[in-house]
Amino acid sequence: MTDLVKAIFRKRANRFIVEAELDGEIVRAHLPNTGRCKELLVDGATVYLKPSDNPNRKTKYSLYLVENNGALVAMFSQQANSIVFDAIKEGKIKELLGYSILESEKTIGNSRIDIYLANEDSSNDGSKVIDETYVEVKSVTLIKDGVAQFPDAPTERGRKHLEELISLKKEGIRAVVFFLIEHPNGNSFRPNWENDPKFSQTLNKAYAEGVEILVYKTENTLESIELVGNSLDFSLEK
Repeated sequence: MTDLVKAIFRKRANRFIVEAELDGEIVRAHLPNTGRCKELLVDGATVYLKPSDNPNRKTKYSLYLVENNGALVAMFSQQANSIVFDAIKEGKIKELLGYSILESEKTIGNSRIDIYLANEDSSNDGSKVIDETYVEVKSVTLIKDGVAQFPDAPTERGRKHLEELISLKKEGIRAVVFFLIEHPNGNSFRPNWENDPKFSQTLNKAYAEGVEILVYKTENTLESIELVGNSLDFSLEK
């Protein structure tokens, strides 16, 4: 990401568009994050924009990083899937080692789960898929007193993903919800009961049903965003 340009955040025009000051000029940039991000996107904050070479785009830039309390925060929430996918591929996540099949996205029911893992058993006459695991990834940027919280805005879609994981687990299939903290100041995790009690209740239900919860964080620089360390602690209490 060496092509990032430094700018000053000015305002959020709508859900997907922000305005920033670049070299004294106001430019519009795509915001690849549907969260509220109110504590991050404040007037005067330093942001880093990625230029686009697509002449058909409505905006010339995308907002990738924002400085907050001395840390670089990753704002491209969809990129969390590929970060976790690459980390699994590179063997960085000990809880998800030992799979021969690794796929991004798998449709189950009415939802697409982010990552699919499995092994192939060829010991019998015909090979068959075994040890299936579905992993749903959530990008987390909201930090309160060092504790990462999700979501920062109500998410019916996120709640439905949890219900799908619960259904999979009831069928005897391993299911994981993976919270990737993309704000370096977050050192543990809890659901955001205040902003979305329904999601928080469903996360508790999922955990009680045997859906696994993994919490990791990223190390962010202007050159790369990478998953680091081991799984962090979490609490499901209010």
